[in-house]
Amino acid sequence: MTDTSDIAYQVLARKYRPATFADLIGQEAMVRTLKNAFAADRIAQAFMLTGIRGTGKTTTARIIAKGLNCIGADGTGGPTTDPCGVCQNCVAIAQGRHVDVMEMDAASNTGVQNIRDAIIETVSYRAAQARYKIFIIDEVHMLSTSAFNALLKTLEEPPPHVKFLFATTEIRKVPVTVLSRCQRFDLRRIEPEVMIAHLQKIAASEDARIADDALALITRAAEGSVRDAMSLLDQAIAHGAGETTADQVRAMLGLADRGRVLDLFEAIMRGDAAAALDELGAQYADGADPVAVLRDLAEITHWLSVVKITSAAAEDPTIAPDERLRGRALADRLAMRVLTRMWQMLLKALEEVALAPNAMMAAEMAVIRLTHVADLPTPGELVRKLQSTPPPVGGGAAARGMGANPPSPAPRAQAPTPRGGSGNGGGAGAPQAALAPEPGPDLSLYPSFHSIVALIEETRDIKLLVEIKTCLRLVSYAPGRIEVQPTDDAPTDLVQRLKRALQLATGANWILSVVNTGGAPTIADQDQASARAMQAELERHPLLQAVRAAFPKARIAGIRTRAQLQAAAQAHALPDLPDPDDLPEDWDPFEDE
Repeated sequence: MTDTSDIAYQVLARKYRPATFADLIGQEAMVRTLKNAFAADRIAQAFMLTGIRGTGKTTTARIIAKGLNCIGADGTGGPTTDPCGVCQNCVAIAQGRHVDVMEMDAASNTGVQNIRDAIIETVSYRAAQARYKIFIIDEVHMLSTSAFNALLKTLEEPPPHVKFLFATTEIRKVPVTVLSRCQRFDLRRIEPEVMIAHLQKIAASEDARIADDALALITRAAEGSVRDAMSLLDQAIAHGAGETTADQVRAMLGLADRGRVLDLFEAIMRGDAAAALDELGAQYADGADPVAVLRDLAEITHWLSVVKITSAAAEDPTIAPDERLRGRALADRLAMRVLTRMWQMLLKALEEVALAPNAMMAAEMAVIRLTHVADLPTPGELVRKLQSTPPPVGGGAAARGMGANPPSPAPRAQAPTPRGGSGNGGGAGAPQAALAPEPGPDLSLYPSFHSIVALIEETRDIKLLVEIKTCLRLVSYAPGRIEVQPTDDAPTDLVQRLKRALQLATGANWILSVVNTGGAPTIADQDQASARAMQAELERHPLLQAVRAAFPKARIAGIRTRAQLQAAAQAHALPDLPDPDDLPEDWDPFEDE
């Protein structure tokens, strides 16, 4: 049989796995603690290593195991944080064949029997070759509750020659009783600057030429995981076949050019739907995933929001200098309300695209929605605009929006005088009486859309009232003329029924128009927003906070304003007594009895 171990390719994540604490990157706090503990001979009996994938939990456990059992090149050394790597214990642990260092995968050994066979029944025996018998349990959160309980006693009082090393990505799933018996170390995500420097070092060792912006893309995609970054680097080197550029990495990852994503973002913010769809289609034709494009838009929205708060966020090393300049300009130009609205809509769009049978169609519809709301004014701008707009005069154009003043009624025309004379005096020059037409309905009684809602409420048509509040967005209003935008779930005959109800209630012929855009929020949405704002204000009140502190389980059952309380009090109040001055002199209060 031929031994192929020397010629088999080894992936970069395994080839450059740290062998000592000096090789670890981004975990200085943990390394300092362990070095001080080893130097002071204060080595704990159990360690809990937690963090996201690929930050070095299992690698750190093996380094600790080597440090505990290292005997030095001369065979006389003790526990150290700088294992020699050449003694028999270091070599055997590095190769995973040491008889006293047992690695256990908790995902496939979850039961009590596994813990009993592997640990409980073996801890009483001393180490065969090494100084300590070490148990490394990876993904320890996968153990069952019974297995954890079976391990507790041994973990609390293990023999002096036994050490436990646990690694997990789900620290919250580990029982508190286990955590209290371990020294916990949280392995941090690797900072972008540190990751890029590490990847540059490895690329140079592999004699691979890869652009710095390509390394930035890999770093951003790795999200702080060294193993993910190493795997992507390995793939990028193979993809580039000698020299790897950012475009090649972008194509490999299915990402769109960040500059082009910024172009798409700017087109959306301008409300240019045609340009936005063209850019999205071009990126899709170049191989970009629609989900990845929307995710990049969400990432840019988040980044710009953070840049508006702190300018230091613009100095991200994974972002090119020209993109930083564009980002600062966009952050200065866009309002925070616009960015937060964009963020909420993108989150919804990502869900829709992920569930849609055709991701590209769903992405295009999402972009269309974003462009149509991009130039909508914020509520504050609407209020300022209404306050600065003078009221309409005379018979001018109809006032737009709820609460606008109605136009002044035109003067009533007089009937023309008849050509022929008749009647009293009958002369041609005799003045004739002016015949005024029969007065029509007075629409000035309904100055706003809210007065229309109150009118419908008086008619006791509850179904129509609910549909008006929940299914109609007001575009413009003037007495006798209403322009609305129905919601998607509005009944098809809602506008006709509203028109008929208004004609019956007022005796006038109302004109109702339907449009597709420009509608304000429905009355129900406005009421909900007002209720949320009122509750948020109430939550900040010191009195409520004091009540919450005294009664943690207390809940707000309802909120009533001062006006509502006064109205309720008036409804239940006793009738007013008559004025004594208005009573007759001979009035006897006991007469009625």
